[in-house]
Amino acid sequence: MPPHQGTLANITERETTELATDPMRASAKRTISVDNVLFGCEDGALKVLLIKHGSGESLGHWGLPGDWLQADENLETAAVRVLRARAGLDDIVLEQLQSFSSLDRYPGERTITTAFYALIRPDEYLLAQGQDELGVAWFTVSEMPELIFDHAKIVNWAIARLRHKVQHEPVGLDLLPKKFTLLELQRLYEALLGTALDKPNFRRKITKMNILNDCNEKQRGAAHRAASLFSFNQERYEQLSNNAFIRPDSSD
Repeated sequence: MPPHQGTLANITERETTELATDPMRASAKRTISVDNVLFGCEDGALKVLLIKHGSGESLGHWGLPGDWLQADENLETAAVRVLRARAGLDDIVLEQLQSFSSLDRYPGERTITTAFYALIRPDEYLLAQGQDELGVAWFTVSEMPELIFDHAKIVNWAIARLRHKVQHEPVGLDLLPKKFTLLELQRLYEALLGTALDKPNFRRKITKMNILNDCNEKQRGAAHRAASLFSFNQERYEQLSNNAFIRPDSSD
């Protein structure tokens, strides 16, 4: 699948003009904001998308893609706008995570932010640096730079929510190729859960879920013994979306 094309330049130019000419937008109070935690898996590691801020209190520092809520927006609309304007990303389904309202979370002002999160395949999207950013990049969650304000706390909340979600419903449909090996599936779960999984136990549990279809094909170009390829049974996948699935400390 080709990477999604960002539409950054046109959007940010239009939004800048609207903000300057629309009194309702221009008068929006800077008390409520949105921040996005975008996760991706690459090379067996869980990564998070960060931007390097180019202005304001956070100049020169890394943080989450975020912005103030405008007077004519709801939270969901603002979160989508932020991803377009800050990183050039479209067509991402965001899930609301949590609101953060510590009295000292933002210097000099009382602000409340609502965080959203999503899990995507980084290789399917092209990043586009925003006009007010110095950089945009993926970082392994274990090697993040120091983040602005309470953004490290927000990322940790999102990681906990993601790992809870992984343990209670299947993942992988939008994160793996259409055909994949059991080892690729296991490595995905290990990256998301942040722990090693016992290979026989993992495969036994996956088999019991009846969530996979055997493609009756072998992996091509393997250096050693070619592994079998599988695909997800989408109907069964959806049936299990609310059921317990893989737990790192579980045993039969």
